[in-house]
Amino acid sequence: MKVTAILPDDLISDVKKLTGGKNITESIEKALSEWLKVAKLKKLNQKLENNPLSFADDFTADKVRKINRSRK
Repeated sequence: MKVTAILPDDLISDVKKLTGGKNITESIEKALSEWLKVAKLKKLNQKLENNPLSFADDFTADKVRKINRSRK
């Protein structure tokens, strides 16, 4: 997708340096991809904070070990 955006030169310069992109397009693509990964992790962390994972009452490491060993 082609996009026209007016961005400060110093922002683009910093993004290019930190991403190591060959050009502005690659640098912005890398920066946006990284931002998206971080945003998804934050969303997942918030979801887990609101609804934490929990183990079954009868969970034991021994049971899991036995199951794993029986699958070989």
